[in-house]
Amino acid sequence: MGQGIAHISALAGFNTRLYDKDKSTLEAAMAAVEQTLSKGVELGKITNADRVRTLERLTPAMTVEHGVEDAGLVIEAIPEDINLKKDLFRQVADSVPEETVLASNTSSLSITEIASGIPSPDRVVGMHFFNPPHIIKLLEVIRGEKSASEIVDRVCEIGRQMDREVVLISDSPGFASSRLGVVLGLEAIRMLEQGVASAADIDAAMVHGYRHPIGPLRLTDLVGLDVRLAIAQYLHEKLGSSQFEPPKLLQEMVRDGLLGKKSGKGFYCWKE
Repeated sequence: MGQGIAHISALAGFNTRLYDKDKSTLEAAMAAVEQTLSKGVELGKITNADRVRTLERLTPAMTVEHGVEDAGLVIEAIPEDINLKKDLFRQVADSVPEETVLASNTSSLSITEIASGIPSPDRVVGMHFFNPPHIIKLLEVIRGEKSASEIVDRVCEIGRQMDREVVLISDSPGFASSRLGVVLGLEAIRMLEQGVASAADIDAAMVHGYRHPIGPLRLTDLVGLDVRLAIAQYLHEKLGSSQFEPPKLLQEMVRDGLLGKKSGKGFYCWKE
């Protein structure tokens, strides 16, 4: 997600730095952005001049401090762990001016809680992008309990400059898209678990019957089964609804390291 957000940010004309604590991951992310841009040129989605200008605006950062230096907006896209996010935001807050806007790409965690440990929590918002960002245009902007209206308005405008379809959501577990999408994804996993149909046929039913661009099981593979499990556990805890209880199959696959595309296998084989 981080590389995808950096891609669309630089393509939209913003000078952008991409940071990851792991050097090899960062190098792979930069290479992936270049590859995706080249594919876009090949398909006629962007011009070669767009590709060149985008790469000129995008630079890797080897430290958090370098990544956020002089930034007007910092977007975090680390794993869905509330303590990790709070720790990172505290580190970022110590490295930027108070007017810098801080945004989380969380798909379900409380923006209000993420903002609770830093000075000026009114500058913290949610910017929930969708995978892959260069294809799926939706952006959920989440307003925390202390998010300033002018900050929310500014982030919505930045989202539109990034060519996003912006929806504004109040801070609630799962927001709108994850709360609905997770229910669908978990039910698809239960259907597979019960032998109702194959993964491919369950996905095809939603793609061809409901015009979803991608089936719920293939989407889970792209998101990561571990991420889907963490979100389901969080929503089950916060909302207390049985529909968010993680299926046994999902728990077993995560335990066995079958995490989807990033591990090479999930509901589908991705090694090819």
